[in-house]
Amino acid sequence: MGEATHRIAHAGIGRTYQVVRPFVRLSVIDNVAVGALMHEHSYSAARRAAAEVLRMVRLEQVADAPASSLTLTQRKRLEIARALATRPKLLLLDEVMAGLNPTEVDAMCTFILELRKLGVAAVGAIEHLMRFVMAISDRIVVLDFGRKIAEGTPSEIATHPEVVAAYFGTPIET
Repeated sequence: MGEATHRIAHAGIGRTYQVVRPFVRLSVIDNVAVGALMHEHSYSAARRAAAEVLRMVRLEQVADAPASSLTLTQRKRLEIARALATRPKLLLLDEVMAGLNPTEVDAMCTFILELRKLGVAAVGAIEHLMRFVMAISDRIVVLDFGRKIAEGTPSEIATHPEVVAAYFGTPIET
C-alpha cells in the first residue's frame, strides 16, 4: 500500500481501471506506447511493441485513430492493451464488464480467456458480473465488506452457503 505506480509496474503488476480514461488526444497506438516505454528505450521501439499488443487485443485497425473516437468496448480493450504493454506477470482487471451489453460481455470473456493462453500468467478480476467471474476463473476469493468469506473453484463458490447468503440473501422460509 502506498507504493509508487512505477514501482508496482516494475514488480510485474498491471491493472485496468473501472472508469476508462485514455489519453483522448493521443492516438490508440500512442496510448499503448506510453506503457511500452517502461521497457523500450526509444519511441520507435515503443510503437513497435504497442503495435504487437494492439494486434493481440484486436485493435490494430484503429491504431491511428484518436482514443476519443473509440466505442466503450474498444476503450475497455485499449485499457487492457495499455496494461499489457507494461509486460505484467499479473494483470488486475477492475470491473472490465461495467457498461457492456450481454453480447459484448461474451466477447470480452472470450478475449480474457485468450489472453491467458497468450502467456499472461495470471488474471485477477474485481467484478460483480458473476457469469464473467465464473467463466474466466480457476479459483475465486469472495469478500463481503472487505472480509474473506470463501475461496475455491467456481463450482465450490456457486454453492457456498456464506456466499449465497451474502450475495443473494437468505432464503425466506415458508
